[in-house]
Amino acid sequence: MDAILSEVYSTVLPVAPYVLVAYVGIWLVLFAFIAMLRGKQKRTAADIDALKKALESREER
Repeated sequence: MDAILSEVYSTVLPVAPYVLVAYVGIWLVLFAFIAMLRGKQKRTAADIDALKKALESREER
């Protein structure tokens, strides 16, 4: 094996688990953020529906 490649691999391979953990962590944070946004969107949609019903009942009077 080339001496330069051997040096690169000896530098990169020991930190590979940390890189993997970082990627997994980023994906978990991203999924949690998307789930949080989805929950807020559902609550907002429910609030809009409630406001529409209240407006309709107010207009009927």
